[in-house]
Amino acid sequence: MGVHNEFGKEGEEIATAYLVNKGYLILCRNYRYLKAEIDIIAQKGNTIAIIEVKSRSSVYFENIAETVSKKKIGLLVTAADYYININEIEREVRFDIITILKKKDKFLIEHLEDAFYHF
Repeated sequence: MGVHNEFGKEGEEIATAYLVNKGYLILCRNYRYLKAEIDIIAQKGNTIAIIEVKSRSSVYFENIAETVSKKKIGLLVTAADYYININEIEREVRFDIITILKKKDKFLIEHLEDAFYHF
């Protein structure tokens, strides 16, 4: 596995621990449907959060959250719709992004709730 893939998995572990600490129930990780993968599906209260995790080191200068493309958003929405329907979930659904920025030995976490909307 490449170093970037290992760091991506580490970022997902950090994001999961962060969410659990914030009171979320983790429903599923790495959910796959067709060509899409949802990193984390979590619930807090009556809301289902579909979460994309983006991990980067401090050498990146672009806004991490802006690296989620329109194509990726479309895939996430498709997979989320399938997951919600197949599991007969009747709750509010939102799409979040959690960014993990590694600076030396520290991780900076930002949780963007309602980062984008499905249409």
